[in-house]
Order: sequence, then structure tokens, then C-alpha cells
Amino acid sequence: MLKVTRVGLVAKHRLDAAAGVLAEVAGWLEAQGIRTVFETETAVLAGLPPGRPTTTRDQLPRACDMIVVMGGDGTLIGMAGRIAHAAVDVPIVGVNFGSLGFLTEITLAELYPTLEAVLAGKARIDERMMLQAQTIRGGQVFAERLVLNDVVITRAAMSRIIELSVAVDGNHVMQVRSDGLIVATPTGSTAYNLAAGGPIAHPTVDAVLLTPIAPHMLTNRPLVIHGGSTIEVAPKVDRASDEVYVTFDGQSGHPLEADDQVKVRRAARTLKLVRAAKRTYFDVLRQKLKWGER
Repeated sequence: MLKVTRVGLVAKHRLDAAAGVLAEVAGWLEAQGIRTVFETETAVLAGLPPGRPTTTRDQLPRACDMIVVMGGDGTLIGMAGRIAHAAVDVPIVGVNFGSLGFLTEITLAELYPTLEAVLAGKARIDERMMLQAQTIRGGQVFAERLVLNDVVITRAAMSRIIELSVAVDGNHVMQVRSDGLIVATPTGSTAYNLAAGGPIAHPTVDAVLLTPIAPHMLTNRPLVIHGGSTIEVAPKVDRASDEVYVTFDGQSGHPLEADDQVKVRRAARTLKLVRAAKRTYFDVLRQKLKWGER
């Protein structure tokens, strides 16, 4: 049973629509004997009086037992990365203030029933796979990130088609000529992966998805592999005009150089995501993506 004594509150930057809700939620939690911990910018947004202790987004996961995120999926993904980096098991309640809100699925009407379920130990909590991605340069780890949705290797806007060599567990799998490649978790299957023609995977499936972006060859098709696999992607960068980038959850990234390698494997930790009490994953697909509608 999840024991909650401190709840972190964080909202999307400059999300004025959340100001009143934040103050109400804080008051409700404190009436239940729960201490609230505000992220610094969110405290200003909520109109908290000066002098009340706050914390940064990076420090928030270590300062609480659960985090309520108000905003869109991008806000939740950013906090998921911070939780993973902090190596703590802090679940997220994602409250939708965005246009789609596939991950921040909880509506304002469902917020208090969801919080009540958490405090009563009856909440539905999913454990979502995350990926650890490393850029290897000169035999050393140049960059390392933890992602919830995807790792994307792609060309620059004005570059030509790029060529990528893909191996799984040390075995060569395919040579991809395309605009890029998406390595996605089941959670990320409904993000860029879906837009690029990849399959939808239920979030509890132990799998990783490899989806070429606009492949030049008809034989390059999306591939679903075991979640415990190690994927190695080596771009062919042989001239100055070949601009290849790697991005992590669409939130950060860097250019790749000749002989760089991107290595992706399942992260040691999962993300705990609090679900709405009465909505299934397939309900979310139908409501958010119009999946299965005629």
C-alpha cells in the first residue's frame, strides 16, 4: 500500500488556468493531514504568500511521496525523467490541461475521487517501462538519458536520407534508409511512433518498438522486439551535409558524429502512473485518438 504524507504540486509553465485549482487542491490535501510541497514557479502561479518553502522541479521527486502534475503530456514526461534520474518510486497523478492529454488522462472532475482512492490505498497504479539511452563516442559514454516515450534518431530538416545500421543483442537486424528511426516503449507507441505508422502496444506489454520514419525501401517495416533487448543504432555520417540528431522524449538531444553509436535498453526503474478509477486503456484510446470508431 502506498503511504502518502507529502504531495508535490507542479504545473506547466505559465498555465494560468491551473492557478485556482492548485490552491484548492493544496487546501483539500492539507485538510486531510497531507503536507503539500510546491515547485517554485508553480507556487508563484498559485499565488502562495512569499516565504513559504518551495523546491525546484529537479528536487521535487526527493521531497514528496507523490506528485500531482497539471498540464499536458510534455509536462508529465519532463517530470517522469526527473523522477527516474532521482531514482525514487514516486507515482504521478497527471491532470489534463492540454489539448490531448493521453498520459495526463485524469480530468478535473476525476481529480478528487482519484486522490481519495490514493489516500485510501485503492488507486490503480500502472508501472510503465522506461528506456536508458546512451550515446557512445570514442568508446566512452558521451550522453545518457532516461526516457518514458522514445529515443529518436533523425536527419536535419535540409539533410538527405540517412542510413542507419540497427543491431539487437549484438545481432545485425537491418540497414535502414529513411528520415530516421524511433525506438519506443509501449507507452510511447501512441506518440511519434503512431504518427510514423508504428503499431499501438498496450502499456503492460514487455516490448520495445523499432519504427523507421518515412523509409526509402518497402522492406523496412516496424518491428516489435522483447523488452529486455539491447538495441544499437549506428548512423552512417560520412560528409558535412549529413546532419543526424538523437532526441530523448522530444525534450533534449544532440547531433551525432561519425562512428557514434546510440545504445538503448530497458531502464532499471519503471514510472508509476496513477490511473483514473473507472477508465480502461481502451477507453482512453477511443476518447483521445478516436480509435476503433466507424
